[in-house]
Amino acid sequence: MSFESHITRLPHAFDPDLGAEAQEAVPGISGDLAKLIYGVGGSSPYLKSLIHKEAAWLPEALQDADAALAALMTELRAGAPDQRPTALRAAKRRVALLTALADVAGVWTLEKVTGTLTDFADLASQLALEATIGAEIRRKKLPGATEDDIPTAGGMVSIAMGKMGAHELNYSSDIDLICLFDETRFEPDDYHDARASFIRATRKMAAMLNDITGDGYVFRTDLRLRPDPAVTPVCIAMETAERYYESLGRTWERAAYIKARPSAGDLAAGQRFLTTLTPFVWRKHLDFAAIQDAHDMRLRIREHKGLGGALELDGHDMKLGRGGIREIEFFTQTRQLIAGGRDPYLRDRHTVPGLRKLAARGWVPEEVAEGLADHYRFHREVEHRIQMVGDAQTHRLPKGAESWGRIAGLMGRDVADIQNELRSRIGEVHEMTEGFFAPDAACAADAGEAAPHAFDESILERWQTYPALRSPRAVEIFKRVRPEMLRRLAQTARPDEALLALDGFLRGLPAGVQLFSLFEANPQLIDLLVDIVGTAPALAQHLSRNSGVFDAVIGGSFFTDWPGVTSLTEDLTERLARESDYEHQLDGARRWAKEWQFRIGVHHLRGLIGAEEAGRQYADLADAVLAGLWQPVADHFAQKHGPMPGRGAMVLGMGSLGAQRLNATSDLDLIVIYDADGVEASEGRRPLAARPYYARFTQALVTAISAPMAQGRLYEVDMRLRPSGTQGPVATSLPSFKNYQENEAWTWEHLALTRARPVTGAPTLMAEVEAFRQEVLKAETGTDTETGAGTGAAGVGADVAEMRGRIAAAKAPDGPWDAKIGAGRLQDIELLSQTAALLAGSPRRTVTQGLQAGVAIGWLSAAESSDLATTYRLCWQVQLASKLLSGQTIDPDSIGEGGRAFLLRETGAQDMEALMAHLQTSCSTAAKLIEDALARCDALPTGEA
Repeated sequence: MSFESHITRLPHAFDPDLGAEAQEAVPGISGDLAKLIYGVGGSSPYLKSLIHKEAAWLPEALQDADAALAALMTELRAGAPDQRPTALRAAKRRVALLTALADVAGVWTLEKVTGTLTDFADLASQLALEATIGAEIRRKKLPGATEDDIPTAGGMVSIAMGKMGAHELNYSSDIDLICLFDETRFEPDDYHDARASFIRATRKMAAMLNDITGDGYVFRTDLRLRPDPAVTPVCIAMETAERYYESLGRTWERAAYIKARPSAGDLAAGQRFLTTLTPFVWRKHLDFAAIQDAHDMRLRIREHKGLGGALELDGHDMKLGRGGIREIEFFTQTRQLIAGGRDPYLRDRHTVPGLRKLAARGWVPEEVAEGLADHYRFHREVEHRIQMVGDAQTHRLPKGAESWGRIAGLMGRDVADIQNELRSRIGEVHEMTEGFFAPDAACAADAGEAAPHAFDESILERWQTYPALRSPRAVEIFKRVRPEMLRRLAQTARPDEALLALDGFLRGLPAGVQLFSLFEANPQLIDLLVDIVGTAPALAQHLSRNSGVFDAVIGGSFFTDWPGVTSLTEDLTERLARESDYEHQLDGARRWAKEWQFRIGVHHLRGLIGAEEAGRQYADLADAVLAGLWQPVADHFAQKHGPMPGRGAMVLGMGSLGAQRLNATSDLDLIVIYDADGVEASEGRRPLAARPYYARFTQALVTAISAPMAQGRLYEVDMRLRPSGTQGPVATSLPSFKNYQENEAWTWEHLALTRARPVTGAPTLMAEVEAFRQEVLKAETGTDTETGAGTGAAGVGADVAEMRGRIAAAKAPDGPWDAKIGAGRLQDIELLSQTAALLAGSPRRTVTQGLQAGVAIGWLSAAESSDLATTYRLCWQVQLASKLLSGQTIDPDSIGEGGRAFLLRETGAQDMEALMAHLQTSCSTAAKLIEDALARCDALPTGEA
């Protein structure tokens, strides 16, 4: 890029009479370039000295800056290792000068300026490391290493931290490096020799870059960000560093690793190391406790550096002071720490792109992100001008008119103009960030106010004995949150009842720091908590043991429209793909599913969806879990026993899962069907014959879904609907399944088939099973339970009537509020609907569709179908509410005022007595309709049903 054609600004107050001096110092340049060079040199004695030193090189470099840089880097790489100390210093002069001129002239953007400086730092550290490691290798001091290992530094890597890691070095930055070596490359007996060699090489590398000679220096090099620098050597083993971060790592170190990247040496080993630190840096749950840590860190820095108090522009620290660069970086990194564990999209080393990603995900208002990004760029430009004056590692604004004049000159601005803008920008940065880091001002104001209700003090006092409040930090945060909690409890319909519910929640909470920090940063969540604990004790109990599900509420999409099963499956699949460990995948699936279950429950509780929508969403979620886990389970099983032999397998969802209508506590009725297609055994390290292969795979799948783990279990699994029930194999071959359904199945098994639905597995197999299901339903109306012979509609009616009797004898209703068991209730209406579907040969699965099929064949009247569907809807509303509120049959006296209000809103009843009467009347009517319909079965023509 030619400077002459791209200069967008020149130094302010340029004296044209002095242009000749620049042209004399640097012959062969144009008038505009002369103005630039002299203006820069006039404002910066340091740059003026570089201009004179590089007078012969400048004219050609300014004709094509990019080509000049590329040639400089190539020359450096080709140089002899013993000449590198001198060559690197000469190159640093040229890079610094060219970068400064491009920056001041507006030829390069801020990103190009900082990127160029960082690229040179990367190359300089790589060349210095190659030189010092190479010397160790040639002296035979690094065990087993040869000259071929020099480019990868024999297994050593420097991790760039801070601005170097972010590719954002400023004009006079030092470089922060953590030097590590891969101990796995060495035999145990060679470990100490290798360690000593790497330590020597690191010290010499730092000296090559850092020491000031007659040619200057390359980069001030800081190695103190390594673990426990007071007692550890300058280069340590990766395994040692991993142990430190796992056990002793602090929040500031987590924040520092947001910007970390391998910069020299064995880059692949460095990346592997950073990957192992992912759980340390990026927590699985939203980490609002990081806010307090960052706030405390800011206060310590201000106190240590003496940067508190009112803004004084003269001598103000643009990096660490009020409204400075570090404020913006802390704001960005802390937000990334909070949410980046759940959303890898937010893991960005760069400050401005990081802000924009946070805004895109809703974590920062867009206007705040854009405002801080603009201030950050301006602050960095001012920082560069400060450092250009004397190549000093300073961030303080000047004092005195002459010094201010130099800065203003390098920015092409008037002093008063630049000072006014600085005051405005510093104030805006402080205002935008301070509220985020110190949100306790409002809480502190409320803390002295008495709660507007006289709560039971004995309950409040015992909170201090709960596990969630055992740490001093949890107690400190809770003291700030408690007044707001009590205030919002007092606003509920029954404050004392709500307090008892909250007490139960706190009692079951194993730890409190993260959750209390989340409440402090998001007070609106307290309303949601109060709503849940005061209405749905079962949901609150789940929440106390899985408080991480609150993360989903803050995640930005909690109250958006339901995404559907396809999007859910894609989301879960993507999340599981990020976990390389199988156990972590299973726990990750549980964590993910619980968040979505929580969302469905909250949406239902708050009236955003009704029982019909909730039932379908619970079923969509189960579908997504099965589809998302299918491949990880298959892959894990195949590692030992090889891929599935033949065409593979599929899951047939039965019962409520097949009908796509689940509740909050539903188990899953499954049948696994496989087709070995003539293949006798799998091919793997431990091959299995086809039948035991699929039996064990099915057991692995069931375990993946139902096993209790750190995050609990996903679902209980019921496989009793498979052919031959508990006596049959856990996985059924396709030929066996077909033969059984055609020749051996009883009426109840064909009834169950009316709701069967392929859920996941081999697509062609799923399609074939569905086609076969429809053929079976169309082929006949039923079979005799003794002989297996077809008996027509009358036989089906008799069988179903007998089944109703057996069900009633086996299990009585759990009181008058049991919406599932009993004549005319859910299970009874479902049975009639399945009967109608079987008689009609209908492939449709839902209760309403089955009843409509009964109307189509003349078995049910439209009025009967409508009345049964209405009763079913009422029972479903009561059932869904009971599962959400308590997980069991409703007891009006124990579900509390909030639970009763929810149930009445859901059903539209005026009061509980009216609802009870409506339920009993509707179910009695439905029971009579069912009995009448079954009695009419023999009136249906055989073979025409």
